[in-house]
Amino acid sequence: MNQNQNILSKGQTINEKYKVTFFLKKGSYAETYRVKDQNGKTKLLKLFSYSKLDRTQFNNNDDVLEIEILKQIKHPNLVKYCDNGELLIENQKYAFVILDFISGETLADKMKRDQTLNPYDAKDIISGVLNGLSYLHNLENPVIHNDITNLNIMTDLSGKVVIPKIIDFGYARYVSQSTKDFLKDGLNPFYQSNEAFNKVFSVTSDVFSVGALYYHLLFGLPPWFVEISKYKSDRIKLEDAILDERNKPLKFDGSDIKIDKQTVNLIRKALQPNAENRFKNVKEFIQAINGELEIKQVSNVNESTKPKLKSIKNGKGFKAIAGMQELKETIQLDVIDALNDKEKYAEYGLTIPNGMLLYGPPGCGKTFFAERMAEEIGFNFYQIKPSDIQSKFVNQSQENIKNLFDEARENAPSIIFIDELDAVVPNRDNSSVNHMNTSAVNEFLAQMNNCGEDGVFIIGATNRPNSIDPAILRAGRLDKVIYLPPPDFEAREMMFKLYLDKRPREIGLDYSAFAKLTEKYVSSDIKFLCDEASRSALKMNSRISKEILFETIKNNRPSISLKELNSYIAIKAKLEGLAENTNERPAIGFKNN
Repeated sequence: MNQNQNILSKGQTINEKYKVTFFLKKGSYAETYRVKDQNGKTKLLKLFSYSKLDRTQFNNNDDVLEIEILKQIKHPNLVKYCDNGELLIENQKYAFVILDFISGETLADKMKRDQTLNPYDAKDIISGVLNGLSYLHNLENPVIHNDITNLNIMTDLSGKVVIPKIIDFGYARYVSQSTKDFLKDGLNPFYQSNEAFNKVFSVTSDVFSVGALYYHLLFGLPPWFVEISKYKSDRIKLEDAILDERNKPLKFDGSDIKIDKQTVNLIRKALQPNAENRFKNVKEFIQAINGELEIKQVSNVNESTKPKLKSIKNGKGFKAIAGMQELKETIQLDVIDALNDKEKYAEYGLTIPNGMLLYGPPGCGKTFFAERMAEEIGFNFYQIKPSDIQSKFVNQSQENIKNLFDEARENAPSIIFIDELDAVVPNRDNSSVNHMNTSAVNEFLAQMNNCGEDGVFIIGATNRPNSIDPAILRAGRLDKVIYLPPPDFEAREMMFKLYLDKRPREIGLDYSAFAKLTEKYVSSDIKFLCDEASRSALKMNSRISKEILFETIKNNRPSISLKELNSYIAIKAKLEGLAENTNERPAIGFKNN
């Protein structure tokens, strides 16, 4: 260790490729340096101390999550990955990543000089940030950045045009990850959405952060700013103070420059405390900035809103689902027929079921299956995310749950589909579950009791069935527990036919050959393979051929490891065993109490 207590020293060579030229900064778990590669080009090196990383900063393969995310992204408005590796220094293990060096400054540094930006420069910066986020949010496995602030946006000044670039992916998470993988220690609370205080992250929480950045650039302070010093190190009290401020109207009179009405309205919309009232995605935000979407004036006061019905088109229902015939027949008999013909079932002493749990690996189509089931039945359909229910405010989560069930009963027969159910009803025996979450679980269980009798059917979906409170699986709540595995041979064959239909392809493709090569691939993997094959054919200006598809399959392995798939098989055996031991139910339907 050198005299400055930095891990690396000036002139030190890393993996015989990179020479350290300058120390930049030290963080809680990483240090950054300027280095030169073998061609003399300046790069940025970020050095991670394994011993200081939180467990949530690793993926399932024990790789540093930030590095793995950086390796897969490529966009003009994002920092560019070059290389990565490991080091052993004084018996301590480190990981490092090499990034393109950005010749410029952070927005925070710029604002120290200029205080605020003019509306034109601010709009350009925000547009670039949104373009970068749009790319991240539309990846095959979408990435939520979670830390959009003026510290993490660099302005690249190397060309004639200033290009904003999003940096620092230390808090980035895949949208498919559980909320338990969300690390919020060290985040700027003024840029965090209300639901992020409760460790819920989503596309709309990034939207909120961009709205906060836009406001900060124009007015010199983050929205609803409170003096931090009086709260010292008590983060909870600071969050509560910020949430109290957000109950007040947002002020737009602190700038010397006149801000146009459209900009005021779109910032207000992005900063809605209730996630449901914000832009649904970054694309809408971009359309509003470009003047393609008119935003009417909205209030920023946090109000309880009724859940909204999701419009169900007259789709194909189960006919749109490739394969899974046995599963579709089971649900048709045990659930759909019981819902549609309750009088006949009543003759046999059977009532409408309360609900079912869909679980399985990510990418197996749980949400798609639920939507097709809603089409098959034709009931009113509510699609709910954890952020629609959870709130930092005392008793607000319970109120949101009550409103949801009241609305569903009023519009019965209804289906309530809840994605990421493990985040809504976590196991109350887990020590990490706080009191407010426990109260929400209690309310949810109370509302679910025999809700089928009121014409309300619940579908819960999760990738983490072990994290759900076991009380929800008892009779009278989620009566059916359904495992959605990776698609079988027939389903994979039909998926290739479905996804390649209407694309320029060679005549006589052997879809069964592709199905044979893709065992253990999940539904989203099959679509990705078809898209990649299409891109390859486009570059070659040719039709999609069997050779292109074979090569694409060869170069892309399943997104879910065999170890992870086997863990779901073990969970399935356990859940089915519990069902056999604890609930003696008939093969079809559900007994009256």
